[in-house]
Amino acid sequence: MVVLNRIYTRTGDAGETALGNGTRVAKHTQRVTAYGTVDELNATIGLARLHAAGEMADALSRIQNDLFDLGADLCRPDMERDAEADYTPLRILPAQTDRLEAEIDAMNGRLDPLRSFILPGGSALAAHLHLCRTVARRAERESVALAPAEQVNESAIRYLNRLSDWFFVAGRIANSDGADDILWVPGANR
Repeated sequence: MVVLNRIYTRTGDAGETALGNGTRVAKHTQRVTAYGTVDELNATIGLARLHAAGEMADALSRIQNDLFDLGADLCRPDMERDAEADYTPLRILPAQTDRLEAEIDAMNGRLDPLRSFILPGGSALAAHLHLCRTVARRAERESVALAPAEQVNESAIRYLNRLSDWFFVAGRIANSDGADDILWVPGANR
């Protein structure tokens, strides 16, 4: 259980922060950038949820919770030492990505195939979901950039990759099951 009695600690005033294992690092490190972008994505989903209802709102809520797990996963780099931790560190599991894939398949089953790229927009929810998609792609790129130098849970990267696909398909669902998608017209304004 997390208890936050005090919001400011002053421990980051010199430009450092603590990772999940207690190690202090500069706030501009690639790891902090990666999980910071996951946090940004979570906030962006909060905006999308303002326009969502029913199953879509429920799915976005589940994803937001997963992203807290993913942030916790990324902020604890020493996976080989998980057993030594005072608590069981959170790690993204393949089952979480499997759930996204099942949801993508179910949503996609309602849609006609695309014959053109689509422009982000349409309904307010669709526009917000496309913004979520682009932030998810950035979080994935930043996590992938971290992986050659430091440990990153491969399941976390897979989850982010699938999540951007989820947002794309969900954006089409939010546009009247694709009927209100805005199609790209190559060279339309030449």
